Amino acid sequence: MDISGGSVLVTGGAGGFGSAAARRLGGLGAKVVVADVADERGEALASEIGNGAQYVRTDIMSEDSIVNAVEAACRLAPLRAAIIAHGGPLPDDPGGRTIRKDGSRVSVAHFAHYLSVYLTSAYCVSSVAAEAMAKNEPLRSNQRGVIVNTASIAGFEGQPGQVPYGAAKGGIISMALNLARDLAPLGIRSMAIAPGTFLTYAFAQMGNEAAQERFGPLVLNPKRMGDPDEYGMLAQQIVENDFLNATTIRLDGGQRF
Repeated sequence: MDISGGSVLVTGGAGGFGSAAARRLGGLGAKVVVADVADERGEALASEIGNGAQYVRTDIMSEDSIVNAVEAACRLAPLRAAIIAHGGPLPDDPGGRTIRKDGSRVSVAHFAHYLSVYLTSAYCVSSVAAEAMAKNEPLRSNQRGVIVNTASIAGFEGQPGQVPYGAAKGGIISMALNLARDLAPLGIRSMAIAPGTFLTYAFAQMGNEAAQERFGPLVLNPKRMGDPDEYGMLAQQIVENDFLNATTIRLDGGQRF
């Protein structure tokens, strides 16, 4: 799909995955909306991308805020792609294994919070974006848009203490196919990317070298953490290649647990 005349919404756009995708798609001539709550990084990225890119402060826990971001993108140009790469606020109570060492269980509120941050919000962005894309004039092969969600290898092989997160990301994996089937009559594709261990802002806080030493050896080949631009490269290929649809692509250097 040629998005040079369209707009792109990137939630979590100021983060590692989001900013990489925003730069890549902005480089194709799309008008990018960087949707995030990291004001300084978001404004700087929009300025760097240029071509009318905008930063729109977006709370992914608020449907109204998501609708506002989608509307901002549509005002720039027809919305052709939504890259959903956001995280979200941490829960109020602690997590861990379902039954912790002290014998207490992880609360239902903790579990529900992860589903809200990583799954419900992703559905909200997907559905609001799809509603806007359905109004587009079709391009080649009757294509109106594409939605790219971000899963995780934890959705396939969650580790101890990851029940809430793994369940949410497993939902993203399931949603990729179901959304594609729902949206196919409208010419809208749905895909998901399942990253492994990447050197995003969350890991960079411990220092790039320390993070690489700790997590790089977990990757089969190459023996390093992923570069967020490798996520951006795949997001770009998904957007451009109309025959990529209805599945989740692992992006993990062969990492398995």
